[in-house]
Amino acid sequence: MHARDILIDGFGRIQEEVHAVLDGLDPGLLNRPPASGANSVAWLLWHLTRVQDDHVADAFDLDQVWLAQGWEKRFGLGLPPRDHGYGHTPAKVAKVTVDSGDLLTGYYDAVHEQTLGVLRDLPAKDLERVVDTRWDPPVTLGVRLVSVLSDDLQHVGQAAYLRGLLQSTEA
Repeated sequence: MHARDILIDGFGRIQEEVHAVLDGLDPGLLNRPPASGANSVAWLLWHLTRVQDDHVADAFDLDQVWLAQGWEKRFGLGLPPRDHGYGHTPAKVAKVTVDSGDLLTGYYDAVHEQTLGVLRDLPAKDLERVVDTRWDPPVTLGVRLVSVLSDDLQHVGQAAYLRGLLQSTEA
């Protein structure tokens, strides 16, 4: 199996989990944090998508889907255009609300498609290309993609747990 096939499978699993978390989730629960200042399901899924969009676009010298396809305007969050959630204060977290999960799945699916587009024809040697020299050692494309996978899987797992927690308090 080629490394790109493993990456494609990994990103496909994130997509499946994003859809599973959002399937039938009431917008009230989607936007509700479990406690004051905590992240909501909406924020977690928006953030993981923004990180994937930002990091993949940067690594492959592409435009971010968020800006190029107008998702920033569709969400209308009132955040800086390139904001992806790192270091968000509780006030900024609270700005990330949506009317339905469809907006989040639409954006995730668009980012997923761009990610798959660059991975489908990725030669193995390109995984060794340095994409970020701000770290020691410098970050290669392979390391960056695994980092995005790890971050996304953590956040989608948190969102799934939070969905269950919030639904259990509604019963």
